[in-house]
Amino acid sequence: MRVGVLDLLATPARRWSEAAYHVLLTKQYASIMPQAVAVWCRQLGHRTFYATYHGVGDPAARLPADLDAVFVSSYSQASGLAYALAKLYRRAGTLTILGGPHARAFPRDALRFFDVVVGQCDRSLVIDILRGAFPPGTAVASARPPEDVPSVEERMPEIRASAFVRGGRPFFATMIPLLASLGCPYSCDFCIDWDTPYRLLPLERLRADLLYLAQHWPGVMLAFHDPNFAVRFDAVLDVLETVPPERRSPYIMEASLSILRGARVPRLGSTRCISVAPGVESWGDYSAKSGIGRTTGRDKVDRLVEHFTLLHAHVPYLQANFLFGLDVDRGDEPVALTKDFMTRTPFVWPVVNIPYPFGGTPLSSRCEDRVLAAMPFSFYYSPYLVTTLRHYDPITYYRKLIDIFSHFTAPAMLARRLAATSHPLVRLAHVVRTQVKRARLRAFRRLLDALVSDEGLRAFHEGRSRTLPEFYQREFERMLGRYATLVSRVERTPELDALPFAIAGTATA
Repeated sequence: MRVGVLDLLATPARRWSEAAYHVLLTKQYASIMPQAVAVWCRQLGHRTFYATYHGVGDPAARLPADLDAVFVSSYSQASGLAYALAKLYRRAGTLTILGGPHARAFPRDALRFFDVVVGQCDRSLVIDILRGAFPPGTAVASARPPEDVPSVEERMPEIRASAFVRGGRPFFATMIPLLASLGCPYSCDFCIDWDTPYRLLPLERLRADLLYLAQHWPGVMLAFHDPNFAVRFDAVLDVLETVPPERRSPYIMEASLSILRGARVPRLGSTRCISVAPGVESWGDYSAKSGIGRTTGRDKVDRLVEHFTLLHAHVPYLQANFLFGLDVDRGDEPVALTKDFMTRTPFVWPVVNIPYPFGGTPLSSRCEDRVLAAMPFSFYYSPYLVTTLRHYDPITYYRKLIDIFSHFTAPAMLARRLAATSHPLVRLAHVVRTQVKRARLRAFRRLLDALVSDEGLRAFHEGRSRTLPEFYQREFERMLGRYATLVSRVERTPELDALPFAIAGTATA
């Protein structure tokens, strides 16, 4: 068979600055599972074509037109584009399969456009799909996560295609994706991995990957895609330390602060960890991940400032992830505490996210009666709001977001960030990300102006109207460009009802 694998990372860029960001950074967000699927298909003897789309060029041209089957991986943000491309492939008689975060969250909606929708996936499930074991209209998952994923050496054709420049060479922003584990020991109610048990992947495979990279691609950045890196900290760091110090590759990862404590912190520096992105989430909740028990409010700020300062002595680039708009947030305090943290830790890059009720999460169940049901899934990402909030009306909420973003993107804050580090790539990252977040700030202001001036838009966001405003119809069409016509206005209304995945290998599959 002729099999395509397409990893959708973004929608088409609309401005040169957005295109530049996609080329430099979004290009490096390629996921490991689509690469694994491509390797498995190739090992099975199929003629396999793999590509990523990072918002530049024509997504339909990334793969050949005459495919027998195409696997597409997509976030909800790019789901509209995924649906449009599925229509084109179906017209050509191609079997269409959707996987990735959007498929896991909203399988019923995705089945309106794809023949098969996949949740959890392993090699045997790929075999069954390609032999026609599942009729169109099937949402299916493997009985368990894969025991392992293909090695870096096996994935090198896909890594060259996704992360390298033409000519097959890495450049300064190249990141090679790795996995040391699957799942997460925490149960954060907003996360699609909330009910996926943590499992360490084979350490011998990790060691082989690290030694291969040290030999063939020394100095190239590694990016661990683990939902929560090094939960079994000593076991994983012991493997990293088997690589001689002079041959170790720099790496980035996400981990909980509760893991990164005490004598473990210097080991991050000695193994060349250059970036950590812990989740702070909220000043009123989720403190267990930070290792501070039930501490909240001002005390939580003080303790995390101390913890991030310790990390900064060993790791040059730190990121703190926040959610603003949770049910625990009310009044001015969350904004004031977040700004205070930012001011006291200029060496930490803050990411302030809007909570989104992705399907299958406890947050989705809790917000079920507050979801804006007509909002297409393409808007399940910042700067858009897809629920009514418990303690903020939409105008107040956007004003507070603008306050936060104005604070941490101010020229004075950028100057303090640059003064806090001498690392050239970290300094470049601060400059680029500040410009990107200033664009996000402009988007917040545009939405606020529209809410103030447009009664219909305001009624929709306050839950008084169930009709998708023309504002979002135009936004959808602007987002997808010429592909928007493939998804009619009727089809843009999402199907929110849950759909359980059939388990491959059982009577229900």
